[in-house]
Amino acid sequence: MTIEDIILDRDRRGISKLRPFVPTDFCDRAAQLILDHPGTAIIITGFYILDAGVVETDGPPGAVSIGNALENLGYDVVYVTDQHGMAIMEGTKSAGSRVVDFPITDDTASEAFANDLLKSLNPSVVIAIERCGFTDEKMFLNMGGRDISPYNARTDYLISNHPHTVGVGDGGNEIGMGNVAEEVTNVDSLVKKACVTSVTELILSSVSNWGGYGLVASLSKLSGKNLMPTVEEDMDLIKKTVDLGAVDGMSNSQEYKVDGFTLEENAVTITQLLDLLKQEGIS
Repeated sequence: MTIEDIILDRDRRGISKLRPFVPTDFCDRAAQLILDHPGTAIIITGFYILDAGVVETDGPPGAVSIGNALENLGYDVVYVTDQHGMAIMEGTKSAGSRVVDFPITDDTASEAFANDLLKSLNPSVVIAIERCGFTDEKMFLNMGGRDISPYNARTDYLISNHPHTVGVGDGGNEIGMGNVAEEVTNVDSLVKKACVTSVTELILSSVSNWGGYGLVASLSKLSGKNLMPTVEEDMDLIKKTVDLGAVDGMSNSQEYKVDGFTLEENAVTITQLLDLLKQEGIS
């Protein structure tokens, strides 16, 4: 079993139907890209849930897991979200990282803000995990096809205006899915209008947090250093995310779940990745 097999297991949405259209070792490729570009990493997350008025539990825990791993490897980590994700990222990030509030504003001002941020931070890599991205009309649509543009900062420009980028997604409307935009629309169970923002390396996963864990597992494998969260650390992180206001994206309720998966079901992925690393001699 590979890292990619593990993070695409228990696929409830049909995202694994896109697997033939991406490299087989997409986690290792994304990890290698990051390792090849040490320095400052920007990590973008926060997916707004229209019926709850807050962001969901999928995304922030995966972002923090990636960020903690990169800090362990010597990177400076800067999280980027908008006003709806700020409290959650501020409350779950490490003391050594920081969060930037990307304003929800018009297209011109958004691109200018992105370019100013890229200039001031000079990131070596930009990563997006479970972050709604542009359709071909520069709109932001949720899984049901509803418009969330008024609530979603136009963070795509941080990706499109940088040469070394990674995207993690599970439904077809996230930043990075531009790599397989045409294929997304051919899968009935995915979104009807795909995100068109592409990345250097795309990670597909049944739940985006799992894609984040997969990336951390690959970083661990390639660096020879176990950077993975424990099951307990991950459960605590998800609980904290919920306690700070995030909702399960399936139920739109504040409960200890991610995309409908319980903490215990979610832990299976972490356990399998840790077991795989042990087999590689990394524990």
